[in-house]
Amino acid sequence: MSRLTVSPAHALAPPSLGAAQPVEADPRWQAILARDAGQDGRFVYSVKTTGVYCRPSCPSRQAKPQNVAFHDSAALAEQAGFRPCKRCKPDQQSVAQRQAQLVAQACRAIEAAEDAPSLDALAAEAGFSPHHFHRVFKAITGLTPKAYAVAHRARRVREELARPGATVTTALYDAGFNASSRFYEAAEGLLGMRPGEYRAGGANTDIRFAVAQCSLGAVLVACSGRGICAIALGDDPDALVRDLQDRFPRARLTGDDPAFDALVARVVGLVEAPRLGADLPLDVRGTAFQQRVWQALRAIPAGQTVSYAQVAAGIGAPKAVRAVAQACASNAIAIAIPCHRVVRTDGAISGYRWGVDRKRTLLARERGE
Repeated sequence: MSRLTVSPAHALAPPSLGAAQPVEADPRWQAILARDAGQDGRFVYSVKTTGVYCRPSCPSRQAKPQNVAFHDSAALAEQAGFRPCKRCKPDQQSVAQRQAQLVAQACRAIEAAEDAPSLDALAAEAGFSPHHFHRVFKAITGLTPKAYAVAHRARRVREELARPGATVTTALYDAGFNASSRFYEAAEGLLGMRPGEYRAGGANTDIRFAVAQCSLGAVLVACSGRGICAIALGDDPDALVRDLQDRFPRARLTGDDPAFDALVARVVGLVEAPRLGADLPLDVRGTAFQQRVWQALRAIPAGQTVSYAQVAAGIGAPKAVRAVAQACASNAIAIAIPCHRVVRTDGAISGYRWGVDRKRTLLARERGE
């Protein structure tokens, strides 16, 4: 199974340009020693004494590092005169890649169906047993097939309700519900509030919030009845509050709640000492893809980083690097969903919603620097 592999910022980036470095100094060599299946598809390595090239996870006898060379793709290895290993078959799709393709097909089937297909039907189409398919689907998407179907329908409902002039009745049918009773039964779980309230910009929704100061500037924490719905960092406390008001224009926003101070203190503590982590109740509403990305981010240990490409590969969508970056940019819960631990492939720090300097500071603190 392809899983998110966490590594230091430069862990899988090729050595910097300049003088040649020994193979042992290249982080890809460590992936070979570990037979890390998570790196399959990212590079291959050739062995000059055998004339073959292999996946990082190849179970063949370990080659000597002085005989090894790295290639970005199977095609480049073959252009260099090497033939594919007969054991790991690096010129063919890996098991993880085949499974990811089957799961992607199942996702498209779920999205196209008026009623969510049964687990048995999805598994039969993929050629798996229901139990095995359920396990594979969740490992790749981070969601069960049923949860994926619910998340997709939630997105459709939100889109329909947000259309100008839309009514709840037209939204429920356009979103694929065949009966209003089924829609209203599911609505609160899909939206976090009643459909009419959602369409009215959070009307009748109570959100508590507070703004505190930390070493990175102002921090705003907001919480609905379901959990934390926003953690925002910035230089201007008033701007943070205005942004919250814009996001929930019709909600009842309550500040200066003494009972809320303890939760705010926990968030500030997480900013000041992110290595400690926090078990925060999160109100995370996003698309199914965003949820997959955010779940992967929360699996990254403090003090370590991954690239956007590694996150994409780890959730079974290796070509969705740009979409991963957009999901990170859409993350409204700073620190608790640690998008600051995602860096460019070359290890450079960039693209942080709350400012690159804050991202650099958070990473340095997590590493104890």
